[in-house]
Amino acid sequence: MTPVQGVDLAFWYILGISMVLLFGITVVMVWFVVKYRRSRHPVASDIRDNYKLEIIWTIIPTLIALSMFYVGWHSYLGLRTVPKDAMKIEVSAQMFSWLFIYDNDKESENELVVPVGKAIKLDLKSIDVVHSFFLPAFRIKVDAVKGIPTYAWFFADKVGEFDIQCAEYCGVKHSAMVAKLKIVPQAEFDAWLAKESD
Repeated sequence: MTPVQGVDLAFWYILGISMVLLFGITVVMVWFVVKYRRSRHPVASDIRDNYKLEIIWTIIPTLIALSMFYVGWHSYLGLRTVPKDAMKIEVSAQMFSWLFIYDNDKESENELVVPVGKAIKLDLKSIDVVHSFFLPAFRIKVDAVKGIPTYAWFFADKVGEFDIQCAEYCGVKHSAMVAKLKIVPQAEFDAWLAKESD
């Protein structure tokens, strides 16, 4: 399972449970309003010391919360567990651009080019203020803080172009801090990597 699939699974699982609970609680609430209205029950019922009911409404929500935690934690581990054969690229954030540095010291500004079919590890750092590397198509959002190196990874599973943004306000030109991820066939990537930086 790719990190994208893991994040999506966690999202839909939690959303699904939330919708079921919303519907269920609403139905029960309406049923209680009708069944126990004042005209039918002028004296309120006392349900204290109903240990069976208290155990049920403690255990069921706990199990639901734990199941959501498990799915979310599994998704998080997928985002943080980088395959050993991942291609490493250094990413430096600065006001107001992204700088990508490859193993052969080739640099590109605001353009991340990678080959299709590879796991890509991004070693992130900030040169100045707090930035946030946001690659929505691959469910990545990682803060880049000066002096605190971190990383993110994704699997480049399809050829195409995808948006990269800074998701942390970093100054007056924050909205212009955008870049492109280009996933290309291996041969095209090799030719691009061998070409001298402009």
